[in-house]
Amino acid sequence: MSNNIVAIVGRPNVGKSTLFNRLIQRREAIVDSVSGVTRDRNYGKSEWNGKEFSVIDTGGYVRGSDDVFEGEIRKQVELAIDEADVIIFVVDVEEGITPMDETVAKLLRKVTKPVLLAVNKVDNAMREKDAIEFYNLGLGDYFTFASISGSGTGDLLDALIEAFPEKPEVEVKEDLPRFAVVGRPNAGKSSFINALIGKDRYIVTDIAGTTRDAIDTKFDRFGFEFNLVDTAGIRRKAKVKEDLEFYSVMRSVRAIEHADICILVIDATRGFEGQDQSIFWLAEKNRKGVVILVNKWDLVEKDTMSTRDYEEKIKKELMPFTDVPILFVSALTKQRLLKALEATVQVYENRKQRIPTSKFNEYMLKVIESYPPPAMKGKYVKIKYCMQLPTQTPQFVFFANLPQYVKEPYKRYLENKIREKWDFAGVPIDIYIREK
Repeated sequence: MSNNIVAIVGRPNVGKSTLFNRLIQRREAIVDSVSGVTRDRNYGKSEWNGKEFSVIDTGGYVRGSDDVFEGEIRKQVELAIDEADVIIFVVDVEEGITPMDETVAKLLRKVTKPVLLAVNKVDNAMREKDAIEFYNLGLGDYFTFASISGSGTGDLLDALIEAFPEKPEVEVKEDLPRFAVVGRPNAGKSSFINALIGKDRYIVTDIAGTTRDAIDTKFDRFGFEFNLVDTAGIRRKAKVKEDLEFYSVMRSVRAIEHADICILVIDATRGFEGQDQSIFWLAEKNRKGVVILVNKWDLVEKDTMSTRDYEEKIKKELMPFTDVPILFVSALTKQRLLKALEATVQVYENRKQRIPTSKFNEYMLKVIESYPPPAMKGKYVKIKYCMQLPTQTPQFVFFANLPQYVKEPYKRYLENKIREKWDFAGVPIDIYIREK
């Protein structure tokens, strides 16, 4: 499980996104990046020398003329300082030190967290000499690399791993499910949590989580018992605007990675927006169970079709992962909060579900026989055996004579058939095809 977050900062067009793409694609242990609707490739997971970590790319968020660049860059760097464990500051050897670089460096010189100065586009001896200029930023030693070719990134990653702070393992004595309440600002996360806990605050104990900010509150009420991870209470930096999408994603990363189920709270009056989608895919890519709560439903004008139409709109944005519970609630009036808890607990049970191999084969082999994989290059694919893997999340392997010919559409067919037979609502499923 990843405990460390690395933020890549710097002015526009220095190669932050190229470095980010290289980091998240170079190792087998990578979880695919999250592609938001309005922001592309902003979060990913990588691994180096046996250590897994999360990577945040601040690139692609700054929009507008040169007049607003400095203010936007300042917001992002302040946020990275606040939330990340290690910061990589990327500069461009071709352009040398710019006023924008000096602005970022001035902020970074004040922090106590590790800052790695990475000089990009150094791909020959002449540019290696030119990089000496960056000592003037006052951040100490630097690392030279070329993000396009990858040269030098190994030394940078070695230093990155060394810079990770030592984090003591926190033992949670009670093996309770962890439900994280996530969502963009002002969606009603705090109201939802307060409505659940109630005025008397049914708290048994507060357990410091494995992350710096998220706090586990043991919830024991209405016959339910679990650890509630409150991301609504994560401290806010006064200078960071709440409407910054990047902020919502950063605040959600840690809580999602250390949760079993994510309760995504959205604002019914605003709809399923880009930030909501980014956080949803963040949870999905981490293979967490998801329940969507459409909050403030009491404020929406409704007719007999409202709920169904609203749900269909959300599922259209979730494709192809549409098997997700969507509940319409009101934290203010406490409408359907118990149903929301029931749905969350059910998704947790779904995620733990284990199907006996004999029953799985009995059903799935008949399904495959009735609709076998399409022939490729005149060769027929035969699947004779399948099973669920003994993993924390639902993963299934199908053994075939020609696994390379089984494409994504057929994997989706197999997944859909599994979901038809067994209840995996709210839970991502992985399908693997292996050589028999």
